[in-house]
Amino acid sequence: MQSARKPDPSTIIIFGAGGDLCWRKLMPAIYNLYLDDWVPDNFAVIGLDIKEMSDDEFRQRILDGVNQFSRRGKANESDWNKFASSLNYQKADFTNEETYKKLSDKILSIENPWGKKSNRIFYLAIPPAFIEAITKNLSLSKIAQDDLRDRLVIEKPFGHDLESARELNNVIKNTFDECQIYRIDHYLGKETVQNMIAFRFANALFEPIWNRNFIDHVQITVAEEVGVEHRGSYYDHAGALRDMIQNHILQLLCLTAMEPPVSFSADEVRNKKVDVLRAIRKYTRDDVHRNAVRGQYNNGWMEGQKVISYKEEPGVNSKSNIETFAAVKFYVDNWRWQDVPFYVRTGKRLSQKTSVITIQFRPVPHSAFPNETIENWQPNRLIINIQPEMGIRIRFQAKQPGLKMLMTPVDMVFNYGSAYTAEPPEAYETLLLDVMLGDATLFMRSDQVEAAWELIMPIIEAWESNPPVDFPNYFAGTWGPEAAEALIARDGKNWLVLPMPINNSK
Repeated sequence: MQSARKPDPSTIIIFGAGGDLCWRKLMPAIYNLYLDDWVPDNFAVIGLDIKEMSDDEFRQRILDGVNQFSRRGKANESDWNKFASSLNYQKADFTNEETYKKLSDKILSIENPWGKKSNRIFYLAIPPAFIEAITKNLSLSKIAQDDLRDRLVIEKPFGHDLESARELNNVIKNTFDECQIYRIDHYLGKETVQNMIAFRFANALFEPIWNRNFIDHVQITVAEEVGVEHRGSYYDHAGALRDMIQNHILQLLCLTAMEPPVSFSADEVRNKKVDVLRAIRKYTRDDVHRNAVRGQYNNGWMEGQKVISYKEEPGVNSKSNIETFAAVKFYVDNWRWQDVPFYVRTGKRLSQKTSVITIQFRPVPHSAFPNETIENWQPNRLIINIQPEMGIRIRFQAKQPGLKMLMTPVDMVFNYGSAYTAEPPEAYETLLLDVMLGDATLFMRSDQVEAAWELIMPIIEAWESNPPVDFPNYFAGTWGPEAAEALIARDGKNWLVLPMPINNSK
């Protein structure tokens, strides 16, 4: 949650700087922060990886990534040359103590001319297997002892299940205090996700009706057209439930259902999110089959192209039973939301790419209009589009033009592309700036992570003990298995997907 001030002097140390995450996301984001004058005057990046590279070779690799993946396109030569002088590289074995002695020397050589200690941000863009070795060596080398300035950033997946998440939390907390740990979920950096907070708590119109008395149900859909791409070996051990619902989608649910915070301090907002997770009804294994559905995509057609099934993807076991689609019905058992169902779904190779939160309101308690005037009548609906288009749509009833009283649903639309000329920052820009500022509002706390795993574990255990016999059970290019339609149809409802119109003109 950005403030108007620049961060204090900062040194970002990226473990795994030779990897795709650094190349595609982190360094283009940092470069854009530099162009927007958010990076402090005293600033440096130290990249660490097992690969052999000179500083110049590292800078050239980062420039290639910026030119391909930055939202601004190719870098201006003059701007790049000024920025590139801040980039450094060190060949490193993450398990070797000598690596950390050299890193300490490098950090001090950068900070000494500044005349003050910088924020030291240790970004772990590495497989989870290296986290324990890195945190222990950071402790032994005494590089990260300042609770106020030294920060650790960890990418998902944060554990594979509840037990591993707890073990990982314990390992990290042996070196870092909770206030230093930033568990990153890039979904929370998206502009529309942040706008959820503004929409709910900066407008008097909506809060009085944001409850069980007026809302019939909530739907959250995070759909992807792509398959597993180059992530087959990872995905075949994760699946849709772990990869998307346990983190991204439960975070969206928390933002939708949370109580108004007293302030926007990091812990106050995160406390409200944890309250939601603790209020969500926990299923037994026997409950799972009535409230959760899984699927796996078969071959099919996407945009006129034949695509292969999940089991044919590179890195995937040809007999895999991992789910590429998951849908769950949740209930938040508290005064605000009692008996209001929250339907969530996510999947690969679905009909379109979209991330959308839909709030379906209850019907009016009494209609004074004759039946022939309301044949197209629909309850009010609020649609919050997160991607690919960003915006908010309110659906309500209006009279059609003419001499007869005929009602029809119409939409009031707020679209980022038409409302603002400025291009919104990428999610990683927002989150990296917050780390430099020491603002943890958009990052997950340990109790939040564990509470999310506690909700998901009964589903994981039920599915693992009862392997599916019908996989693959949906074709690529569809909206998933028929069982997902049945899940919501049993309650007399249906899945709603209403993408925002593409309109980037002012």
